Amino acid sequence: MDPFDAGDVIMVAESTTSGASTQSPLPRALEQPLLMGLFLPLQSGAWNASTLPRSTDWSFDFNLHCALEAERLGFDLVFGLGQWMGKGGYGGAMRYREQALDPLMATAGMVARTQRIPLISTVHILYGWHPVLLAKLASTLDHMSGGRWGINAVFGYKPRELALFGMEEISYEDRGPMVEEFVTIMERLWTEDEEFAFEGRHWSTQGAFLAPKPRYGRPLMVNAGTSPAVIDYAARHSDILFITSPGGSVPKNAYATLPAHTGSIKERARQQGKDLKLLIHPMVICRETEKEAKAYAWAVLDHADPVVAQAFTDSFLQGKQASWKATDYESTVLGGNVNLIGTPVQIVDHFLKLKQCGCDGIQVSFVGFEPDLAFFGEQVIPLMKEAGLRV
Repeated sequence: MDPFDAGDVIMVAESTTSGASTQSPLPRALEQPLLMGLFLPLQSGAWNASTLPRSTDWSFDFNLHCALEAERLGFDLVFGLGQWMGKGGYGGAMRYREQALDPLMATAGMVARTQRIPLISTVHILYGWHPVLLAKLASTLDHMSGGRWGINAVFGYKPRELALFGMEEISYEDRGPMVEEFVTIMERLWTEDEEFAFEGRHWSTQGAFLAPKPRYGRPLMVNAGTSPAVIDYAARHSDILFITSPGGSVPKNAYATLPAHTGSIKERARQQGKDLKLLIHPMVICRETEKEAKAYAWAVLDHADPVVAQAFTDSFLQGKQASWKATDYESTVLGGNVNLIGTPVQIVDHFLKLKQCGCDGIQVSFVGFEPDLAFFGEQVIPLMKEAGLRV
């Protein structure tokens, strides 16, 4: 017997080296009436500056369980937050977010255990990265996941984080051009079949080439923010932009301010020939009755750590984060950019209003992830389908 005879082998056609394919797993998610993502609790304390006991944990095993449950329930993506904390995190008795997994490594670990759901990793691309290295890691994760991996490329601006990497503060005016050069190099590596040189003001490379290319042209590109520089970047490069409510987290204030905000962003994207999807982060507190939902929200607030709430808010006010100017104490403790509290019917009504305000999707989080995610899947998602928000 020939030891090199593999017998009857099923051959799998290789993907092309460049160019998009209609077989990409991403279009289904982007074409949903309301895209539905899950914000993973990769950090201790998750999203709530509260010591209320709850079944939420920052460990990899717990987050993998959440990702698998989100996949089972039909979510369109899971998303990992990136941050760089010092000893004690945001402080307080709870040492908020001192423990935090890296989202790039965490989602890489989830790739082999999931089958369908796209995985999005946050990367602060100005914190010591070179575009050639990140492009290679991204292409590798793209192949490991079958084209289900995406990158949330964020600028970063907090002085403490920059100091951690031995960097001086980057001016607001310089951040945009730096990221533009960085992502341009990555996109060329992902799509061009010949070596190239790039000499920019901030980044350079000689003999640049990448193989293998991402399976479907390039990974899903995401970014977050509200500044003009971020919006201009998203209009040129991103598929999804995470936005915040200019009116803060109270739903009626969010609904009053979001339409103008989302309209201006979409118009900017249209000028670049892009259909940019806008996602917002609701904290969902949902129970069978409105009374129960409100009681749980008050329990979260009653266990607030005021030191954490103040430190967390102050950290965002260091930069030009316009939407965070409207943040109040309660919204920080509850944790969402818009806090939705009520019955399954009321939650779906809120989702409909967010869609009417120009939001193409929601990136939900919970206080108690394990029971609340299960309840959301059982009670809320069927109503979303009835309302035409899911197909």
